[in-house]
Amino acid sequence: MIEMKNVTKFYDNFRALNCIDLSVEKGEILGLLGPNGAGKTTAMRILTSFIPATSGTATVAGFDVFEDSLEVRRRLGYLPETPPLYPEMTVGSYLNFIGELRELPAKLRRTRIDYVADRIGLLESLPRVIGTLSKGYRQRVGLAQALLHNPEVLILDEPTVGLDPNQIIEIRGLVKDLAQDHTIVLSTHILPEVQATCTRVIIINKGKIVADGTPEELLSKSTAANRVHLQFAEHYDAIADNLRRVDFVDNVIKVEKAGERQPVYVVETKKDRDIRAKLFQLAVSKNWTLLEMHSETASLEDVFHQLTTN
Repeated sequence: MIEMKNVTKFYDNFRALNCIDLSVEKGEILGLLGPNGAGKTTAMRILTSFIPATSGTATVAGFDVFEDSLEVRRRLGYLPETPPLYPEMTVGSYLNFIGELRELPAKLRRTRIDYVADRIGLLESLPRVIGTLSKGYRQRVGLAQALLHNPEVLILDEPTVGLDPNQIIEIRGLVKDLAQDHTIVLSTHILPEVQATCTRVIIINKGKIVADGTPEELLSKSTAANRVHLQFAEHYDAIADNLRRVDFVDNVIKVEKAGERQPVYVVETKKDRDIRAKLFQLAVSKNWTLLEMHSETASLEDVFHQLTTN
Protein backbone atom coordinates (compact mmCIF):
# COMPACT_ATOMS: atom_id res chain seq x y z
CA MET A 1 0.00 0.00 0.00
CA ILE A 2 2.92 2.36 0.66
CA GLU A 3 6.31 2.18 -1.03
CA MET A 4 9.27 4.53 -0.61
CA LYS A 5 12.48 3.80 -2.51
CA ASN A 6 15.70 5.70 -1.91
CA VAL A 7 13.79 8.82 -0.85
CA THR A 8 16.01 11.77 0.05
CA LYS A 9 14.89 15.28 0.97
CA PHE A 10 17.06 18.38 1.29
CA TYR A 11 16.02 21.73 2.75
CA ASP A 12 18.78 23.91 1.28
CA ASN A 13 21.89 22.18 2.63
CA PHE A 14 20.11 20.26 5.39
CA ARG A 15 19.32 16.63 4.59
CA ALA A 16 16.04 15.79 6.36
CA LEU A 17 15.70 12.30 4.84
CA ASN A 18 18.61 10.13 3.75
CA CYS A 19 17.86 7.32 1.26
CA ILE A 20 14.69 6.03 2.96
CA ASP A 21 13.40 2.60 1.85
CA LEU A 22 10.01 1.65 3.25
CA SER A 23 7.23 -0.78 2.36
CA VAL A 24 3.90 -1.00 4.22
CA GLU A 25 1.45 -3.83 3.55
CA LYS A 26 -2.35 -3.68 3.57
CA GLY A 27 -3.85 -3.84 7.06
CA GLU A 28 -0.67 -2.91 8.92
CA ILE A 29 -0.64 -0.35 11.73
CA LEU A 30 2.79 1.20 11.35
CA GLY A 31 4.17 3.25 14.22
CA LEU A 32 6.51 5.98 13.02
CA LEU A 33 8.86 7.05 15.81
CA GLY A 34 11.76 9.43 16.10
CA PRO A 35 13.01 12.42 18.07
CA ASN A 36 12.10 15.96 17.03
CA GLY A 37 13.79 16.79 13.73
CA ALA A 38 14.37 13.14 12.81
CA GLY A 39 12.39 13.36 9.54
CA LYS A 40 8.99 11.90 10.50
CA THR A 41 6.96 14.93 9.43
CA THR A 42 8.93 15.26 6.21
CA ALA A 43 8.20 11.62 5.35
CA MET A 44 4.48 12.11 6.00
CA ARG A 45 4.36 15.31 3.95
CA ILE A 46 5.98 13.51 1.02
CA LEU A 47 3.50 10.62 1.24
CA THR A 48 0.55 13.04 1.34
CA SER A 49 1.88 14.90 -1.77
CA PHE A 50 2.32 18.05 0.31
CA ILE A 51 5.99 18.43 -0.64
CA PRO A 52 8.15 16.66 -3.23
CA ALA A 53 11.22 14.62 -2.42
CA THR A 54 14.59 15.75 -3.71
CA SER A 55 15.21 12.29 -5.14
CA GLY A 56 13.75 8.77 -5.00
CA THR A 57 10.21 7.48 -5.58
CA ALA A 58 7.15 7.06 -3.38
CA THR A 59 3.79 5.44 -4.13
CA VAL A 60 0.50 5.10 -2.26
CA ALA A 61 -1.92 2.37 -3.38
CA GLY A 62 0.17 2.00 -6.52
CA PHE A 63 0.09 5.68 -7.55
CA ASP A 64 3.16 7.89 -7.63
CA VAL A 65 2.90 10.73 -5.10
CA PHE A 66 4.63 13.11 -7.51
CA GLU A 67 3.10 12.23 -10.87
CA ASP A 68 -0.37 11.08 -9.71
CA SER A 69 -0.90 13.26 -6.64
CA LEU A 70 -4.67 13.64 -7.15
CA GLU A 71 -5.13 9.87 -7.33
CA VAL A 72 -2.99 9.51 -4.19
CA ARG A 73 -5.13 12.05 -2.31
CA ARG A 74 -8.29 10.21 -3.30
CA ARG A 75 -6.94 7.07 -1.65
CA LEU A 76 -5.42 8.70 1.40
CA GLY A 77 -6.85 10.22 4.58
CA TYR A 78 -4.68 12.53 6.67
CA LEU A 79 -5.10 13.72 10.24
CA PRO A 80 -2.41 16.31 11.05
CA GLU A 81 -1.40 17.03 14.63
CA THR A 82 -3.73 20.07 14.62
CA PRO A 83 -6.99 18.94 12.93
CA PRO A 84 -8.03 21.20 10.01
CA LEU A 85 -11.35 22.35 11.52
CA TYR A 86 -13.55 25.43 11.14
CA PRO A 87 -14.74 26.22 14.69
CA GLU A 88 -17.74 28.28 13.53
CA MET A 89 -19.26 25.38 11.56
CA THR A 90 -21.36 22.54 12.92
CA VAL A 91 -19.89 19.05 12.74
CA GLY A 92 -22.46 18.01 10.12
CA SER A 93 -21.94 21.04 7.86
CA TYR A 94 -18.17 20.69 8.13
CA LEU A 95 -18.23 17.02 7.12
CA ASN A 96 -20.62 17.86 4.27
CA PHE A 97 -18.15 20.53 3.11
CA ILE A 98 -15.28 18.04 3.24
CA GLY A 99 -17.42 15.58 1.25
CA GLU A 100 -17.91 18.22 -1.45
CA LEU A 101 -14.17 18.83 -1.59
CA ARG A 102 -13.70 15.06 -1.92
CA GLU A 103 -16.18 15.09 -4.83
CA LEU A 104 -18.57 12.67 -3.14
CA PRO A 105 -22.05 12.62 -4.76
CA ALA A 106 -24.73 14.16 -2.53
CA LYS A 107 -26.51 10.86 -1.79
CA LEU A 108 -23.27 9.02 -1.00
CA ARG A 109 -22.07 12.00 1.03
CA ARG A 110 -25.02 11.78 3.40
CA THR A 111 -24.58 8.04 3.78
CA ARG A 112 -20.85 8.35 4.49
CA ILE A 113 -21.34 11.14 7.04
CA ASP A 114 -23.84 9.04 8.99
CA TYR A 115 -21.66 5.93 8.77
CA VAL A 116 -18.43 7.64 9.85
CA ALA A 117 -20.16 9.65 12.59
CA ASP A 118 -21.71 6.48 13.97
CA ARG A 119 -18.43 4.56 13.85
CA ILE A 120 -16.49 7.32 15.61
CA GLY A 121 -19.20 8.21 18.10
CA LEU A 122 -20.20 11.58 16.62
CA LEU A 123 -23.83 11.02 15.63
CA GLU A 124 -25.23 13.03 18.54
CA SER A 125 -22.65 15.78 17.90
CA LEU A 126 -23.50 16.41 14.22
CA PRO A 127 -25.66 19.50 15.04
CA ARG A 128 -23.11 20.94 17.47
CA VAL A 129 -20.78 23.82 16.65
CA ILE A 130 -17.19 22.59 16.45
CA GLY A 131 -15.91 25.47 18.57
CA THR A 132 -17.97 24.22 21.53
CA LEU A 133 -16.55 20.69 21.44
CA SER A 134 -13.94 19.28 23.82
CA LYS A 135 -10.42 18.47 22.62
CA GLY A 136 -11.31 14.79 22.39
CA TYR A 137 -14.36 15.39 20.22
CA ARG A 138 -12.48 17.79 17.96
CA GLN A 139 -9.94 15.03 17.46
CA ARG A 140 -12.79 12.72 16.48
CA VAL A 141 -14.06 15.26 13.95
CA GLY A 142 -10.55 15.46 12.48
CA LEU A 143 -10.49 11.67 12.21
CA ALA A 144 -13.95 11.70 10.62
CA GLN A 145 -12.82 14.05 7.84
CA ALA A 146 -9.87 11.76 7.14
CA LEU A 147 -12.20 8.74 6.90
CA LEU A 148 -15.09 10.32 5.02
CA HIS A 149 -14.07 9.26 1.51
CA ASN A 150 -13.20 5.72 2.70
CA PRO A 151 -9.47 5.91 1.90
CA GLU A 152 -7.28 2.86 1.62
CA VAL A 153 -4.50 4.52 3.65
CA LEU A 154 -4.75 6.61 6.83
CA ILE A 155 -1.88 8.79 8.06
CA LEU A 156 -2.39 9.97 11.64
CA ASP A 157 0.00 12.50 13.18
CA GLU A 158 -0.20 12.50 17.01
CA PRO A 159 -3.89 11.44 17.07
CA THR A 160 -4.07 11.29 20.90
CA VAL A 161 -2.18 14.49 21.76
CA GLY A 162 -3.96 16.44 24.49
CA LEU A 163 -6.50 13.72 25.25
CA ASP A 164 -7.30 12.39 28.70
CA PRO A 165 -6.60 8.70 29.53
CA ASN A 166 -10.18 7.58 28.78
CA GLN A 167 -10.16 9.34 25.40
CA ILE A 168 -6.76 7.82 24.57
CA ILE A 169 -8.13 4.33 25.23
CA GLU A 170 -11.12 5.06 22.97
CA ILE A 171 -8.96 6.36 20.12
CA ARG A 172 -6.57 3.42 20.54
CA GLY A 173 -9.45 0.96 20.19
CA LEU A 174 -10.79 2.88 17.21
CA VAL A 175 -7.42 2.78 15.41
CA LYS A 176 -7.21 -0.99 15.91
CA ASP A 177 -10.75 -1.36 14.58
CA LEU A 178 -9.99 0.81 11.53
CA ALA A 179 -7.05 -1.43 10.60
CA GLN A 180 -9.56 -4.04 9.46
CA ASP A 181 -10.36 -1.82 6.47
CA HIS A 182 -7.43 0.59 6.22
CA THR A 183 -3.65 0.65 6.25
CA ILE A 184 -2.55 3.04 8.99
CA VAL A 185 0.61 5.05 9.59
CA LEU A 186 0.66 6.42 13.13
CA SER A 187 3.20 9.02 14.23
CA THR A 188 3.41 9.70 17.95
CA HIS A 189 5.80 10.47 20.81
CA ILE A 190 3.80 8.32 23.23
CA LEU A 191 5.77 5.07 23.20
CA PRO A 192 3.31 2.98 25.28
CA GLU A 193 0.70 3.99 22.70
CA VAL A 194 2.79 2.48 19.92
CA GLN A 195 3.48 -0.68 21.92
CA ALA A 196 -0.24 -1.16 22.59
CA THR A 197 -1.54 -0.27 19.12
CA CYS A 198 0.95 -0.89 16.32
CA THR A 199 1.73 -4.16 14.57
CA ARG A 200 5.05 -2.77 13.32
CA VAL A 201 7.40 0.00 14.41
CA ILE A 202 9.91 2.08 12.48
CA ILE A 203 12.34 4.38 14.27
CA ILE A 204 13.86 7.25 12.29
CA ASN A 205 16.91 9.13 13.51
CA LYS A 206 18.74 11.89 11.64
CA GLY A 207 16.86 11.09 8.45
CA LYS A 208 17.61 7.36 8.45
CA ILE A 209 15.63 4.28 9.47
CA VAL A 210 17.53 2.81 12.41
CA ALA A 211 15.01 0.09 13.40
CA ASP A 212 12.16 -1.77 11.71
CA GLY A 213 10.11 -4.62 13.19
CA THR A 214 7.27 -5.60 15.46
CA PRO A 215 7.35 -4.14 18.99
CA GLU A 216 8.38 -7.57 20.27
CA GLU A 217 11.24 -7.81 17.75
CA LEU A 218 12.54 -4.38 18.72
CA LEU A 219 12.42 -5.26 22.41
CA SER A 220 14.36 -8.46 21.76
CA LYS A 221 17.17 -6.43 20.16
CA SER A 222 17.56 -4.20 23.17
CA THR A 223 20.90 -4.28 24.92
CA ALA A 224 19.33 -2.82 28.06
CA ALA A 225 19.98 -4.90 31.15
CA ASN A 226 17.20 -6.73 32.89
CA ARG A 227 16.69 -5.45 36.39
CA VAL A 228 15.35 -6.96 39.60
CA HIS A 229 14.19 -4.65 42.38
CA LEU A 230 14.69 -5.89 45.95
CA GLN A 231 13.78 -4.47 49.33
CA PHE A 232 14.56 -6.05 52.71
CA ALA A 233 13.27 -5.39 56.19
CA GLU A 234 16.87 -5.26 57.42
CA HIS A 235 19.48 -2.68 56.46
CA TYR A 236 23.05 -3.95 56.41
CA ASP A 237 26.01 -2.37 54.69
CA ALA A 238 27.01 -5.80 53.34
CA ILE A 239 23.78 -6.42 51.38
CA ALA A 240 25.00 -4.80 48.16
CA ASP A 241 28.35 -6.62 48.28
CA ASN A 242 26.61 -9.97 48.81
CA LEU A 243 24.24 -9.32 45.89
CA ARG A 244 27.19 -8.57 43.60
CA ARG A 245 28.63 -12.03 44.32
CA VAL A 246 25.57 -13.81 42.87
CA ASP A 247 26.22 -15.49 39.50
CA PHE A 248 25.33 -13.40 36.44
CA VAL A 249 24.85 -10.17 38.44
CA ASP A 250 26.52 -7.32 36.53
CA ASN A 251 25.74 -4.39 38.79
CA VAL A 252 23.88 -3.43 41.97
CA ILE A 253 22.48 0.05 42.53
CA LYS A 254 21.36 1.12 45.98
CA VAL A 255 18.42 3.55 45.77
CA GLU A 256 17.30 5.60 48.76
CA LYS A 257 13.60 6.46 48.30
CA ALA A 258 11.93 9.37 50.08
CA GLY A 259 9.48 8.12 52.68
CA GLU A 260 10.96 4.60 52.66
CA ARG A 261 12.78 3.36 55.74
CA GLN A 262 14.82 0.81 53.82
CA PRO A 263 16.65 1.27 50.51
CA VAL A 264 15.78 -0.53 47.30
CA TYR A 265 18.50 -2.56 45.58
CA VAL A 266 18.34 -2.62 41.79
CA VAL A 267 20.19 -5.69 40.51
CA GLU A 268 21.19 -5.59 36.84
CA THR A 269 21.86 -8.68 34.72
CA LYS A 270 22.12 -9.50 31.04
CA LYS A 271 18.85 -10.11 29.25
CA ASP A 272 17.46 -13.65 29.13
CA ARG A 273 18.88 -14.35 32.60
CA ASP A 274 16.36 -15.02 35.37
CA ILE A 275 18.28 -14.70 38.63
CA ARG A 276 15.32 -14.24 40.97
CA ALA A 277 15.68 -17.76 42.40
CA LYS A 278 19.37 -17.15 43.16
CA LEU A 279 18.54 -13.84 44.85
CA PHE A 280 15.81 -15.49 46.91
CA GLN A 281 18.17 -18.27 47.99
CA LEU A 282 20.72 -15.67 49.06
CA ALA A 283 18.12 -13.89 51.19
CA VAL A 284 17.14 -17.19 52.87
CA SER A 285 20.76 -18.14 53.55
CA LYS A 286 21.42 -14.74 55.16
CA ASN A 287 18.10 -14.70 57.08
CA TRP A 288 17.14 -11.44 55.37
CA THR A 289 13.40 -10.67 55.39
CA LEU A 290 12.44 -10.04 51.77
CA LEU A 291 9.71 -7.39 51.56
CA GLU A 292 9.57 -7.01 47.79
CA MET A 293 11.05 -8.49 44.62
CA HIS A 294 9.94 -7.67 41.08
CA SER A 295 11.51 -7.76 37.64
CA GLU A 296 11.92 -4.86 35.27
CA THR A 297 12.56 -5.66 31.61
CA ALA A 298 13.58 -3.52 28.65
CA SER A 299 10.86 -1.23 27.32
CA LEU A 300 10.31 0.42 23.94
CA GLU A 301 11.52 3.60 25.63
CA ASP A 302 14.87 1.89 26.33
CA VAL A 303 15.16 0.83 22.68
CA PHE A 304 14.19 4.30 21.45
CA HIS A 305 16.75 5.96 23.71
CA GLN A 306 19.42 3.46 22.72
CA LEU A 307 18.92 4.03 18.97
CA THR A 308 18.43 7.80 18.95
CA THR A 309 21.23 8.97 21.26
CA ASN A 310 24.98 8.65 21.06
